[in-house]
Amino acid sequence: MAKVSPLVLIPPVIFAALAGLFAAGMLRDGGQELPSALVGQPAPGVPVETLPGLPGLDPAVLADGEVKLVNFFASWCAPCRVEHPHLTALAEEGVPIYGIAYKDNPTNSVAFLEELGNPYAAAGQDPSGRTAVDWGVYGVPETFVVAGDGTIVARMANPVTPDLVESRLRPALAEAAARAE
Repeated sequence: MAKVSPLVLIPPVIFAALAGLFAAGMLRDGGQELPSALVGQPAPGVPVETLPGLPGLDPAVLADGEVKLVNFFASWCAPCRVEHPHLTALAEEGVPIYGIAYKDNPTNSVAFLEELGNPYAAAGQDPSGRTAVDWGVYGVPETFVVAGDGTIVARMANPVTPDLVESRLRPALAEAAARAE
């Protein structure tokens, strides 16, 4: 039987250690999320390009006096599928949600919403990603709480989950509503 050198074990051990460090960094508390420079500022514009067969986004909706969510999504985004039932539940509660399809084929975006249900009061498409850049989006999904005056109150750069709804989203919606009073 051939003798195996202990040096052969060094690369897998180093790989396992690095993988552990990366995993620990990704699973850290959501408080490590990069802040948004737009919180407290007027929301940037929304795309006027519509998704076929869906109500389009009117830029005036951002400052219509109503608290709302603006959600960046894509059909190719696995976490967008995870958050979708939670967005649907919020929409069923009466929270207005506006969707922006990020760098997605419009046909695929519409098929995604037909398959999973459409929680959006209106939706637009951002094929170039320019609108996402204006909003400071790092990647999808991202959700913004927008006060009735069009000011961004909060940004969630991760999928909407039941825990996130209770710990961050509902308090942000309440804060946005209090701004109007």
